[in-house]
Amino acid sequence: MSATLDKATAENFPVAPVFLPRAWRDGLTAVYGYARLVDDIGDGDLAPGGRDAVLLGLDPAAVDDRLAMLDALEGDLYRVFGGTDGPPRHPLLQALRPVVRAHGLTPEPFLGLIEANRQDQYVARYGTYADLLGYCELSANPVGRLVLSLTGTSTPERIRRSDAVCTALQIVEHVQDVAEDLGRDRIYLPAEDMHRFHVTEAELAAPTAGASVRSLIAFECDRARELLNEGTPLVGSVHGRLRLLLAGFVGGGRAALRAVTAAGFDVLPGPPKPTKSGLLREVAAVLRTAPRKG
Repeated sequence: MSATLDKATAENFPVAPVFLPRAWRDGLTAVYGYARLVDDIGDGDLAPGGRDAVLLGLDPAAVDDRLAMLDALEGDLYRVFGGTDGPPRHPLLQALRPVVRAHGLTPEPFLGLIEANRQDQYVARYGTYADLLGYCELSANPVGRLVLSLTGTSTPERIRRSDAVCTALQIVEHVQDVAEDLGRDRIYLPAEDMHRFHVTEAELAAPTAGASVRSLIAFECDRARELLNEGTPLVGSVHGRLRLLLAGFVGGGRAALRAVTAAGFDVLPGPPKPTKSGLLREVAAVLRTAPRKG
């Protein structure tokens, strides 16, 4: 469990910063732990030995059967929401249960994350940008919606802005991780965009990016930046420490985009990462410029 939660330090933005109220931190940590577990199952990144499989009621050897693991996790999720066969079995879902009850959370966003990882098992390429947006609706947008629910600030307008931010952050992550994703035989750059910029899959496997790949990455970064700009008013629509948290999400995305730009849009040697000072500058800029409402 601690190994899963330790991965929070590698994110582009703070997951549950210390300035938040304890109840919010506990809720965000529980949600992050669940989301990280789902992703680790889908990516085959679980700790060796099969302990997670056993916790979910499977044979240890099932740890390598990602679809079976996701099915078992879904069954454990329903126990969080009052299933008839007892309490949840996995410690990360046990930690989630009181959070769900305290905030009246619904299963849908949690199920979306599982479905996104199921999709990863049989969809390795995305033909169009619209196809990719459909994936982000499952893989990214539920997280922002959960943050709004945990903080009691969910409204239709905020959900719309949050979806824009979360989709942007997902695209940024895809841009940073082109080489890593290709190593898993996945490409999240839409095929229509690769065709437009005359980029082949072989070029994505090169040690460094040529001009066409860099142009493609710059194009996807522009898309992510536009989405972040669309979502930025979300920051100004809330107050206090939540405003700072949401500025951290937006600023984290902008800092990551700045790092990719500074690398000349060459993401193939490895994911360009923002510096801590760069992240803080972007967060401060978001706080200065986000229009205040309400």
